[in-house]
Amino acid sequence: MSFPPPKKITVVGLGYVGLPLAVALSHHFNVVGYDIDEKRIAELCSGKDRTGEVNQQDLSFKKTIFSNNSQDLVNTDVFIVAVPTPVDTENKPDLGALKGACLDLAPHLVRDAVVVFESTVYPGATENFCGPILEQATGMVCGKDFFLGYSPERMNPGDPDHTLENLVKIVSGQTPETTELLSDVYGKITKVYVAKNIATAEAAKVIENSQRDINIAFINEVTQIFEQLHISIYDVLDAANTKWNFLNFRPGLVGGHCIGVDPYYLAERAKQVGYEPDVLLSGRRTNDGMASWIADRINTNLSPSANILMLGITFKENVPDLRNSGAVGLIKALQNLGHKVSVCDPYAEPEDAFSQYSLRLLNAPDGQYDCVIGAVSHQEYKKISGSDILNYMPKGGLLADIKGMWRELKLPPTIKIWRP
Repeated sequence: MSFPPPKKITVVGLGYVGLPLAVALSHHFNVVGYDIDEKRIAELCSGKDRTGEVNQQDLSFKKTIFSNNSQDLVNTDVFIVAVPTPVDTENKPDLGALKGACLDLAPHLVRDAVVVFESTVYPGATENFCGPILEQATGMVCGKDFFLGYSPERMNPGDPDHTLENLVKIVSGQTPETTELLSDVYGKITKVYVAKNIATAEAAKVIENSQRDINIAFINEVTQIFEQLHISIYDVLDAANTKWNFLNFRPGLVGGHCIGVDPYYLAERAKQVGYEPDVLLSGRRTNDGMASWIADRINTNLSPSANILMLGITFKENVPDLRNSGAVGLIKALQNLGHKVSVCDPYAEPEDAFSQYSLRLLNAPDGQYDCVIGAVSHQEYKKISGSDILNYMPKGGLLADIKGMWRELKLPPTIKIWRP
């Protein structure tokens, strides 16, 4: 059977992925944006998006309904699930939010409806994990009474160039007709690539960020080697980038909800089928160890119990997202070495920093510090001048330029500088 154009689409999960998707689709379909977070819904209804991905004008578009009331899910033809898929404390896939989303939508799943998943998972999860949950909750047969699809998210928060409309969306459905429907739906808002099957689409997504993780791990490893040789990795990269096919990855703290997580999903699936991944997890070990290595390098240049100012705590520049932030690992490592760390960040929500990490953020630097660390290259921090740095620290202070964003600053010899 062929599917008619959907009369109603519900996007489940309104974070960095779900919200832009819901707003974009609402220009072509009747869309409900559903999230269990009552506060999030209230903010969106008031025209505020704390992620900064959607502006107030787009949020107020009349064909978008934001709701945390499950009754608004009735009569949905296409569900699109975009909820987080993190790892637990043992770096095992945590599919709790995915299961919760399935159970939320199940009471409203009608015959011939399509459920599409955008969350990053290991190959096979859509059909072998989500499908059975929906079958058990509804009493219907997957692939006969309702149908599954997968279209992995490719959002890059804080990136004005690679927005949803400029991406290529991979789509795949449980049947050719389901794939055709997804091609039509997503094709309204962006370019579409049809994968051979759902497992292929899942695998494509999970290796995209795993590849980046491994490439960054290589740069982080050679950074540590070059530090022992008294060579700046940034000077090396400037030279190496003159070759046309050199890949310009940069060293640093690797976190966030994708690069620092996705390799563990593929690794877990590999182990399930009896394959012990080596390269995949070696990248994770290198990147997970960077916070301790940087803390040790900084510590060798400081007196005991130093007063440190860290500029930046989000997982990447120019976004408020604190999930799996590598900067938090650096803070803990410095604290374990006996130092006091104060943190500023113009993007992070103070209440999120406290609820997630028990950290209290400063509105602005308060006084002078023995050390200033440039941990995240927010646009505001890139503009900091030499006089600003001198206002933050006394003579003999240490400037730790992790991101290499202050290489051109002119500072007096009384200021010590450490960078990879």
